[in-house]
Amino acid sequence: MRTQSPNAVLKLLIAGNRRFVRGQPMHGKISPQAFAALREGQKPLAVILGCSDSRVPPELIFDQGFGDLFVIRLAGNIMAPGVAGSIQYARRQLGTRLLVVLGHEGCGAVKAALAAKFHRAKHPERIQKLIDLIEPGLAKIDAGLLASEQIHAAVEANVRWSVRQVTNSPEMKKALRGGHDVLVVGAIYELATGIVRWLES
Repeated sequence: MRTQSPNAVLKLLIAGNRRFVRGQPMHGKISPQAFAALREGQKPLAVILGCSDSRVPPELIFDQGFGDLFVIRLAGNIMAPGVAGSIQYARRQLGTRLLVVLGHEGCGAVKAALAAKFHRAKHPERIQKLIDLIEPGLAKIDAGLLASEQIHAAVEANVRWSVRQVTNSPEMKKALRGGHDVLVVGAIYELATGIVRWLES
């Protein structure tokens, strides 16, 4: 199972999200034997760079079990310092070849970045540091859009911005040039339905 291609793993995540939406999860419990085996090491199927929002737990929405996902969560699913190192560790040390950047509808961090961009909203210093990492990805957001359209477009733009930063990193460029079987994809979690919408490249 752990040697599957990134495209095969992506299909597992898509199938898991369908089970989650139907209310028919396969995971949630772990046998004592499986739990004991995890003490020896980990071989996660995928890396998920997601938002810290409490409503978006990757293991649940993809219906995956203990040890299946290497999850990195920060407000706004951003490429903050340290994230690149975690991604590189998962790829090089754990052999994980699929990375999913997972945003979600109505992201508070993205809303805060829009407020700063278009309304000069002021935020506490540490929150502003997060916003400073999001704003470059929102450069093409139209100030004339309705608020609902603006946040919808900005959430997607922010996911694409994080994907672009990952794929443009020196280590990922090297992996892709070297013919390594790796895949980086973006996705949006819909809070109202539980559905994960996958973004085209």
